[in-house]
Amino acid sequence: MGDSTYKVLCAVIFLVLISHGYSQCSLKDLSVTQQKTAVKVKGKPEWNVTITNNCPCVQTNVKLNCVGFQTVEPIDVTIFSVSGDSCLVNAGQPIYRDPITFKYAWDNSFPLNPNSSVIACS
Repeated sequence: MGDSTYKVLCAVIFLVLISHGYSQCSLKDLSVTQQKTAVKVKGKPEWNVTITNNCPCVQTNVKLNCVGFQTVEPIDVTIFSVSGDSCLVNAGQPIYRDPITFKYAWDNSFPLNPNSSVIACS
């Protein structure tokens, strides 16, 4: 095998190995579930939200699509903060395997779908 062919083959193998590490996780690994609790807050049903990272890598700066989100129950802004149609989870800090949870109260649940995140694999 020629020297240039060997170098190209090594470069291709290297790139495949690197891309495998970065493709371990995706936005689809973030799971958002909501369950109605038995509690009413100011006459509105309460919803328990659980955000889980199902990837071995941490995800930071997690944002959910929260168009029209409203609540009559206060939420700790370090857990969930609303900015327009986007909501920041965990103040942008890493989400590991332990779920992030919070509660809100409104007439119906809102579709809090993952919108973006930064995946950090080591």
